[in-house]
Amino acid sequence: MKESIKLKLPTLLNDSPIVIQCHDTPDADAIASGFALYDYFLSKGKSVTLVYSGPNTIDKPNLLLMINALDIPLQQVAHEHNEGLLITVDCQFGAGNVSPLRGTPDNVVIIDHHRQEIFDIPRSEIHPKLGCCATLVWTLLSEDKSYAIPANVETALYYGLLTDTNNLSEIGHPSDKDMLDSLAPDLSLINRMKSANITLADMETAGLALLRTSHNAAFNYSVTAVKPCDPNILGFISDLAIQVDAVSSCVVFNTINQGIKFSVRSCIQDVMANEMAAFIAADVGSGGGHVSKAGGFIAESALRLKEPTLSAEAFLLKRVHQYFTGFDIINSRSHNLDTEAMSRYQKRPVTLGYVPTLALAESGSEIRVRTLEGDVNILASDDVYIMIGIQGEVYPIERAVFDASYDTTDAPITLIAEYIPRVYLNASEQNFEILERAMGCIANSRVCVLATPTEKPTKVFTKWHDAGYFAGQPGDYLVMKESDPNDVYLVKGDIFDRLYEAC
Repeated sequence: MKESIKLKLPTLLNDSPIVIQCHDTPDADAIASGFALYDYFLSKGKSVTLVYSGPNTIDKPNLLLMINALDIPLQQVAHEHNEGLLITVDCQFGAGNVSPLRGTPDNVVIIDHHRQEIFDIPRSEIHPKLGCCATLVWTLLSEDKSYAIPANVETALYYGLLTDTNNLSEIGHPSDKDMLDSLAPDLSLINRMKSANITLADMETAGLALLRTSHNAAFNYSVTAVKPCDPNILGFISDLAIQVDAVSSCVVFNTINQGIKFSVRSCIQDVMANEMAAFIAADVGSGGGHVSKAGGFIAESALRLKEPTLSAEAFLLKRVHQYFTGFDIINSRSHNLDTEAMSRYQKRPVTLGYVPTLALAESGSEIRVRTLEGDVNILASDDVYIMIGIQGEVYPIERAVFDASYDTTDAPITLIAEYIPRVYLNASEQNFEILERAMGCIANSRVCVLATPTEKPTKVFTKWHDAGYFAGQPGDYLVMKESDPNDVYLVKGDIFDRLYEAC
């Protein structure tokens, strides 16, 4: 995450005054993000105002409690912004969910976590893979070591993440988890706000939604449409739907803020909710979360380009059906791959990273490595090393296999990653980037693999990860070690040629 951040908050300190604008009818994430930026600029001595516009006044009990308890100086305005800098948070200047306060591309900054729909603002920091805008703001604040986040801002950021990820159940990006681990919120206030989140009208919405659910008996999934409501209600309904005996996976959705918000649940090993959410939102939005609970957002503008005539419900029913009917499933321990149709390759001399687990923790201790795909738990042992792939993927490898397959090197490690894997040691409460302890290695020419491009979406249960699977799309490569037919894995198509050559 840090490597992809272009905007630096100190570069904005030359502008004055500063107006921070949330989207119309702001939610907790927009308010938290705006408040955190407001406090930062105020601490730097800037003239700064936090506002929202539009016809609707904030009236949700939890948001009013948040604003009052944390002393958030949020104002509803109708006037135009005439001078200085305008920063839109949790929204994009010029989009349909934020009333225009006058500005030009030269004096506007966008900070958002939704799919990009405005492209003519040079200073835009948009990261749709994040669970909330608060995480993006926290990352920006953390880069300025002269600023210490105060307690009330920490609580606001935590609540923004909590509400935008359905009580933290739909967190997918590791940066969301990093922020969560770093914050020390007022949990008493958080519980009070959580208790004021659902109204009697929301309860009625949930009851009506469950009466008109589409159910597929062949694959035991359901899709439920909900009338416009607070996004947290989607998670509430999903948690009810997944308890039905004939439902092993479910999707609950509604239309909100120029798009479709959806929640996903799964209780079976063959369907990971986070991967299903990403599949549903592919090309039209973003999705992620945990293996059992996930969610996402589909941009209305992207949906109309992809499917001009389909309703939201028809599109989701189509995507969910494609998901269940379109995957090949391969178990590395019991597959029946046609090796005659696969070609032989060997790894190119690309410098990868590795770390002996005993260089991180004592034997028998648990090591948690945070990656873009999720947290990986590994027990420290003299026989186990940790490999670091070119895109920041992390996986354990037996020491004997490493010694036979790789030669060590002092060359710099090649890494093209959105997020640098981070090590968490539970015993000592330490955490650090794995590259701080990593060493370089290069695959030797003695190891060959069999590989073939996939023709359809594919799920692979590897020998190292029985509890879940790795998912690939058409054009990715299915790879099997020639010396170990049970070592089957996927390599992304865009990096296969960088890592492998004909054997």
